[in-house]
Amino acid sequence: MYHNPVMPSESIDSLNIVRDGVYVDLTFGGGGHSRLILENLGKNGKLIAFDQDKDAMKNNIDDTRFMLINQNFKFLKQNLKYNSIDNVDGVFADLGVSSHQFDSSQRGFSIRYDSELDMRMNTNTLVDAKKILNEYSEDQLSNIFFQYSDLRNSKQIAKAIIHYRSEKTIFKTSHLNELLEPFLPQGFKNKVLAKVYQALRIEVNQEMEVLKEVLSQLPELVKKGGVISIITYHSVEDRLVKRFIQNGCFESEPIKNKFGVSKTPFKKVFKFLRPSEGEIKINNRARSAKLRSAVRVWKIN
Repeated sequence: MYHNPVMPSESIDSLNIVRDGVYVDLTFGGGGHSRLILENLGKNGKLIAFDQDKDAMKNNIDDTRFMLINQNFKFLKQNLKYNSIDNVDGVFADLGVSSHQFDSSQRGFSIRYDSELDMRMNTNTLVDAKKILNEYSEDQLSNIFFQYSDLRNSKQIAKAIIHYRSEKTIFKTSHLNELLEPFLPQGFKNKVLAKVYQALRIEVNQEMEVLKEVLSQLPELVKKGGVISIITYHSVEDRLVKRFIQNGCFESEPIKNKFGVSKTPFKKVFKFLRPSEGEIKINNRARSAKLRSAVRVWKIN
């Protein structure tokens, strides 16, 4: 196992696990949360986990109750149907980049290493960070940095990328860090770099679209009384999850009956939970995590 699961006890408690229930871990990674779910399942329980990163397959769990699927979690519904599963008792997701991916010096996820700008969670896909930085238009780049990282100087950063690549291909993290130097204020260098890398990673992996796609499947797949628990790490994905739990959708207002009562499929269990100070001291990557949980109260159709 190559990571410490974030908010382990809070995550498991929030799922309110049924001993012989069927559960889904959308983000297997190092398998930390999956192992905890299995510990709380009975002999007739079942856990289906997803991870599109081939490296995660090395952490497969030898347990007859467990199935690991090497695909993007947007294919949740298709895979459940293929395995003759109509409904599940709970769905868990720990969004973002795994510790293994951050610690890898090969794929450009981290600002700490001088490596090729890849950032693909699934290395079989065609679009990587190099392609975005060297081929996207100035407007496209600006929109990415503004929408996915709330960078107010996104236009200036996009312009700098266009200028830099007119003279030199942006191939490595050192190239990107070099061109970003004028935008890195003293004391906030790593924070700004992390935001730029985050925006690129989200675009490379189409993370927001994929998240919308899987959330939209949950009202149909989660049983009444079932629970969804999701850990987010940045405001963009957290807003999506929060809005989905509140409204059952992402853009419009929730459906209401003739009495003006919202008919949303999920009801929040609590506002959100944050890691304890003790956990953050042990695992600093947990510092920005938020856990949101909701119970399925009624079926849309």
